[in-house]
Amino acid sequence: MNGHMTRRELIRLLSAAGFGTLISSAVRAEAPAAAPESAGFVGRLIDPTGAPRTPAAMVGGKVIQPERQLPIMHETDVLVVGGGSAGVTAAIAARRAGVRVALVERYGCFGGLWTGGMVLVVIGTHAKEGGEKKKVVRGIGDELLERLTKFDGAIMNQKPGAHNPTADPEAVKFMMDEMVREAGVNVFFHCWGADAVMDSKTIRGIVFESKAGRQAILAKVVIDTTGDGDIFAAAGAEYEQRTYAIGTVHRLGNMDRTDKAKAAGKKLPPLGGATPLPGVTWVNTRGPKANGLDIEELSRLEMEHRRNIWGQAQQLRRTPGYENVFLMDTAPQLGVRITRVLQGMYKLTYKESREGKKFPDVVAVGGAQGAQHVGWPIPYGVLLPKEVDNLLTAGRCVSADEKLLDDTRLIAACLTTGHAAGAAAAVAVQSNCRPRDVDVPRLQKLLREQGAYLG
Repeated sequence: MNGHMTRRELIRLLSAAGFGTLISSAVRAEAPAAAPESAGFVGRLIDPTGAPRTPAAMVGGKVIQPERQLPIMHETDVLVVGGGSAGVTAAIAARRAGVRVALVERYGCFGGLWTGGMVLVVIGTHAKEGGEKKKVVRGIGDELLERLTKFDGAIMNQKPGAHNPTADPEAVKFMMDEMVREAGVNVFFHCWGADAVMDSKTIRGIVFESKAGRQAILAKVVIDTTGDGDIFAAAGAEYEQRTYAIGTVHRLGNMDRTDKAKAAGKKLPPLGGATPLPGVTWVNTRGPKANGLDIEELSRLEMEHRRNIWGQAQQLRRTPGYENVFLMDTAPQLGVRITRVLQGMYKLTYKESREGKKFPDVVAVGGAQGAQHVGWPIPYGVLLPKEVDNLLTAGRCVSADEKLLDDTRLIAACLTTGHAAGAAAAVAVQSNCRPRDVDVPRLQKLLREQGAYLG
């Protein structure tokens, strides 16, 4: 080798030695021409991702964010913000109806608290009518549950006569991916819906934050399925905010390798319920009532719950007969159950639900937690803000009174209200009208064609 080395040769040599990450920022301005990827972990130099940044500045002791133009990253007919149970069914319903759909999710998977929060049981799939159990979760939600039955270890209690199935979170993530992909929905993971794009009282899209910076997506109709009502709050819709119990779920392994007789008379921590995986149980935690939008409180609860879970697991392992049990995992997503609740065109009450009150604009039917009472029709008005146009919501933040929140927040109701919102958004786009002005019989016809149960 001669005594001279080109810059590219130096980069290649240092990269092979494992120093590529350390030098990349220093040499980024002189990006090489496109070349084949190397055989190791280090790739080629590329242009910086995202738009130029406009950082906040200190002005007179205050933090000021300068005005800036945001890049429009995508335009679509229907934009669904939040890829939990409600968001996934909403996106699929709208896309199957024939409109363009984009789905934004802050994590790297779909399912929300069902998967990331490991709340594995789908409560409220059935109701009691005429003395018999009747399935109320049908259409896209039940299609998802049925498709999980094709895989070993994916779901249990999803069979005729059974209610409230329990699913494996990894299987649900996979199946949601498949159904969203098959539908042709444009997906944007790792994006946090940060603000609304407004034209007076009409929403035109959202601003979102990601590793690529702050950008915008424009849409004809936006569906807020964030769970916390982040978008309808940013858009200026009326809502209530509540404290609610916040917990964390964990799973235990080797529960099929225990000797209960040896632990007779011993006080045991919660052992949880069965899952589709042999020897694995899931343990829910109610947790204290707190503000699910207070990040300091959420941070404290995350650490406190994990500390308590670890202590319980070690206590269990010290118990005779349970030495082989181990802590399999804790949910990566904190169990925030309720925060903001929309004050919609209609507020459904607990009394109306238990009476099974009928509504001419019914778009879904809620079930009973133990399939022990009648189904409760869900009117379209609970998905609509009072004043903001081109915006719908679905999932745990729909318009309902305090007592009914224990039902509207459950996965079964999220699946069905999401389906309804997605279908409504598609009808609005195709009719060139506001969601509040859609032809309800046409919407109901579409929902029935997609397999939904309306009573």
